[in-house]
Amino acid sequence: MLHEKNFVAATDGNISARVNSKSILVTPTGMSKGMLCLEDLLLVDPEGRKLAGTREVSTELSMHLLIYRLRGDVNAVVHAHPPTATGFAAAGLALNEPLIAEVELSIGRVPLACYALPGSAEICDGLSPLIAGHQAILMANHGVVTYAEDLLAAYMHMETVEHFARIYLVTHQLGRRHALDHRQVEELRELRKQRAMDTGDLLRKKA
Repeated sequence: MLHEKNFVAATDGNISARVNSKSILVTPTGMSKGMLCLEDLLLVDPEGRKLAGTREVSTELSMHLLIYRLRGDVNAVVHAHPPTATGFAAAGLALNEPLIAEVELSIGRVPLACYALPGSAEICDGLSPLIAGHQAILMANHGVVTYAEDLLAAYMHMETVEHFARIYLVTHQLGRRHALDHRQVEELRELRKQRAMDTGDLLRKKA
């Protein structure tokens, strides 16, 4: 889906999903996300050591592992380069204005992490202070990372970021924006919390 939506090109991007406390399923480096087979996937431990698979792990695995360490509620991470959102990242602009109610309800604000060499320890340094309070982060001159309780939700967050970036761009082109006011934002945040609580209650009942 990332490939079909043009959120990645060539061999860009990487995806992971936490299987359990001891293993994480990850995509390999150097392969198109539109051409992967089951046999191409890798299993690693929480420290990034390969447990199974014949391919090589991505150098960007470290940011996935960081998110899992800092967010016990997260079970999937998606990193991609959706064009419009990545354009904002390349321009040094966060998606941090409350313009769309549905975006506030689903992912909230999307901050911008400072630039660091892909695969370097500095990437984690830039992401660390932002991970706890957000579900999606722009990475300056790089791309976007999203994360959630499951893989589909993490992917949907990526769609939301790109959709919001397109809307945000239109407001720039029109030369005006009308942001939600503080009261409206607080109402949406309360509604988001209530939905999260309702979902948690439903999952506990099913368990």
